[in-house]
Amino acid sequence: MKLSADIEFIKGLPKPYRARVRWSDAAARKRPSVSLSWATEEEALAWIERMRTLVAAGVDPTMATMSLAEYGDAVMDMALRGLERKTTDPYLAGWRLRVVPWLGHLQVDAITHGAVDRAVYGWIADGHGRSTIKNSAAVLVRVMQQAVRDGLNEHNPARITGRQSEFRKAEDELDDPRALALPDWAALNTLADALVERSSGRYRGWGDVVLFAGSTAARTGEVSGVRVADIDTRTWVWNLCRQTTTSPGGLVDKGTKGKRRRKVPIIPAIRDLVQRRIDSAGSDPMALLFKGPRGGRITTAILRDATHWDDVVTACGYEYLLRHGLRHTGLTWMADAGVPVHVSRMIAGHGSLSTMQRYLHPDHRSITSAGEALMAHPTPGWSITGP
Repeated sequence: MKLSADIEFIKGLPKPYRARVRWSDAAARKRPSVSLSWATEEEALAWIERMRTLVAAGVDPTMATMSLAEYGDAVMDMALRGLERKTTDPYLAGWRLRVVPWLGHLQVDAITHGAVDRAVYGWIADGHGRSTIKNSAAVLVRVMQQAVRDGLNEHNPARITGRQSEFRKAEDELDDPRALALPDWAALNTLADALVERSSGRYRGWGDVVLFAGSTAARTGEVSGVRVADIDTRTWVWNLCRQTTTSPGGLVDKGTKGKRRRKVPIIPAIRDLVQRRIDSAGSDPMALLFKGPRGGRITTAILRDATHWDDVVTACGYEYLLRHGLRHTGLTWMADAGVPVHVSRMIAGHGSLSTMQRYLHPDHRSITSAGEALMAHPTPGWSITGP
């Protein structure tokens, strides 16, 4: 197959170098083409050279430029061949609900060990169990192994030895979720502004989502599910009763995780923001409070892609911060503010006190107070009325 290529410079675009390759399809009597945009001419030339190398090895150029989601749809039957139905069903659920939202936007050859590790870590942070994560990782391994067979990758980045030890390590890190939170309100505001600045059209709504999620300790899906009627502006309480999630038919609303309805306080710092969004939503009480720039629902993957999240948090010095880190941030602030554990547990929707206790931090002041309390306690052999 003979491949022709060219590069076009389009002034004013963030990635102004558009590289295009064309080839002849004799069977279909067509001349297909694929193109990608790049920030520099060197990157565009490197991509063209890679395409030529893949074609020389017999790889279909169209397949070489597929996203992981597209490639998975094309090869899933082959990737899962030989498995029983009782195995394929949870594998496909893991692919649809976890792999595609986290990694589906990346090209197949852009999937790295680091990208897979970040995805698995995010699944753990979202509270998924070992079996669920095992199934999600297993289907990713099979799809990426097919990519190796097709010549798209030299090795399988999802096939990592010691997965169980990596899982335990991530769980141990989550035992200190404070390390995954932003330090203060100024940092949250800075992040929100930076994400808006990097988004297409500088859409302010992305910053509103980040500020709301961080100050309410809510999950992205819960923020996406907020309706105007859920906000009581007399008491400034959010009646949290639904979340947006993926389904075979697209994004839908369902009950919160654990089916726990809960009340979440809206702090003064974001009340003007919330009121502004209520006013802009119109008279429909069931209108979504937070939407994308085109009126669509928000997911953690959409927020990541629209704001260039990974690049922004790295530039801000918070490379550890995932979208779920906004929830860690809010819960850490609650603990530091002295909110009783049993109250913050209800606000967060945690099933047990032990989960919320991970956010407590025995700082110097609390340790000193504990020592003073211990000294004030009667020593053995003494009572309040005397020896």
